[in-house]
Amino acid sequence: MIHPTAIITPGADLDSGVTVGAYAVIGEHVKIGAGTVVGPHAVIEGRTEIGRDNQIFQFASVGAIPQDLKFHGEETTLKIGDRNRIREFVTIHLGTEDGGGETIVGNDNLFMAYAHVAHDCKVGNHVILANAATLAGHVEIHDFAIMGGLSAVHQFARIGCHVMASGGSMIAQDIAPYSLVQGDRAKTVGVNLTGLKRRGFDEQALSNIKKMYKLVFRSNLKLEEAVSRIETEFDPSADEVKTYLEFLKGSTRGLAR
Repeated sequence: MIHPTAIITPGADLDSGVTVGAYAVIGEHVKIGAGTVVGPHAVIEGRTEIGRDNQIFQFASVGAIPQDLKFHGEETTLKIGDRNRIREFVTIHLGTEDGGGETIVGNDNLFMAYAHVAHDCKVGNHVILANAATLAGHVEIHDFAIMGGLSAVHQFARIGCHVMASGGSMIAQDIAPYSLVQGDRAKTVGVNLTGLKRRGFDEQALSNIKKMYKLVFRSNLKLEEAVSRIETEFDPSADEVKTYLEFLKGSTRGLAR
């Protein structure tokens, strides 16, 4: 299942169920799980661990050293989970020592052509990066977020779960969960109701999310005041309330409001 023109460096650990296409290059510290398919001309290097049933398309570059001038060859890692689709010319880089030493990608994600995941990023599950979407270093993308084509995220910013960022969004601050964002510099413009309904959120959860959104983004309250109102006016055990509060309290860059 390995094409005779592929270069598999001694030391690479490939499950017997891995398929490797023509002229692909796999480095000595790479580990790849069963069912993963590596396309022709793809390059996988560095201390990279890839799980099961991933599809890595032609010309993707996975596990290259960071585009960070402070990186001086220290041993850092890239960990990729299961069932991800990494399309043509996608780049995903190793971590840096200053950033915790690892870049992490979860499960069931789609990285469309030319998408970029920089050093020390943390990407959750069921995330979509559309064509040429770009994550700078240390960015967090939470579950079910969708980044439109040609969007970009500033270093250390966080994107909450179930966010929809429109194409061309330039995101410099944190994006609260369940939100719609757009523009340069991107601002929060609404709730991602269509996405939430598709994912089975019930009427009570949707009502809570809309009310919390209004408190944070439409009431002219300071963020601390909005958080206090949410804590006193909503059921703290509801998943959507808990998620919203945890994200808001964890913001260090401020929200894109």
